[in-house]
Amino acid sequence: MKASTERKIMRWIHIILSIPIVDYIYGPVTERPDVAFATRFVFIPVVILSGLWMWKGHLLRSLLKRSTR
Repeated sequence: MKASTERKIMRWIHIILSIPIVDYIYGPVTERPDVAFATRFVFIPVVILSGLWMWKGHLLRSLLKRSTR
């Protein structure tokens, strides 16, 4: 996969999964506990990991390449 394609995919994952987080912050959480659970334990960790991957993924890839040699 090209680096530009990977960047686009990660960017869209990051943007789309951030929408429920905004709803979690500004919406009535007590009325929808299942959405609150999914937001806390699925969407927030995925958004954090995708953000870290976009920010420092190049370092992780270089470390993985170096360790396989």
